[in-house]
Amino acid sequence: VVAPGLGERRKTELEDVAIMTGGEVITKDCGLSLKDARKSMLGRAERVEITKYRTTIIGGKGKQEDIDARCAQLRADSLLPHTDYDRDVLRERLAKLSGGIAIMKVGAATEVELNEIRSRIQDAMRATRAAADQGLVPGGGVALVNAASALDDLHFDNPDMQLGVEVVRRALEAPMRCLAENVGEVGTIVVEKVKSLPKGHGLNTATGEYGDMIAMSVTDPAKVTATALRSAASVASLILVTNCSVVRKERDKK
Repeated sequence: VVAPGLGERRKTELEDVAIMTGGEVITKDCGLSLKDARKSMLGRAERVEITKYRTTIIGGKGKQEDIDARCAQLRADSLLPHTDYDRDVLRERLAKLSGGIAIMKVGAATEVELNEIRSRIQDAMRATRAAADQGLVPGGGVALVNAASALDDLHFDNPDMQLGVEVVRRALEAPMRCLAENVGEVGTIVVEKVKSLPKGHGLNTATGEYGDMIAMSVTDPAKVTATALRSAASVASLILVTNCSVVRKERDKK
């Protein structure tokens, strides 16, 4: 059986296993060696599945109060400044301890189809994590159109600056226009109609109905929407101060 984790993380992950099963970690750091091992130090579980590459512990017999304390510690650690990788490791450890982890096996007829399905599942998992981290906003471009109302009070005497406000406004409306046009609607008409509706209401492109997007389960993670907006602003700013840019030349359709 290969111990989980690598380097310094191996010790902490072994401690997780010990807490989950009610056992003890036998290491030199604890002043113990295998010669000191006793039956009472061994952990217990309902079932342990061991393969060449993976060991799965099911139904650990550790004390619930110890597991809860460890989970609380991991949650507190995840709030500290970390790299994305370190944060993912902490979340995985927390999921293993709390029993909130699952393995999804994806099958398909061809490798191309398999990669497509796997990408969709990975996107769904990341979106779910982002939603759990910072919450949800109405989907279908509604959140961005609603946010554009913040520009109504921006008025500049400089025509170039005022033009910039209108450019940002049209950019915020672009996702909704695109989604509407993809289902055969007129994008501009849809945007204007949504502006007249209460905030959070928009077009459900799957059904063609207008209504409360969150109530219709049409949502986006707030983190994803905010990141997309920041990235778009960053790229636009870069293009404005660039002397030239390379674009793909459209071929004449004959």
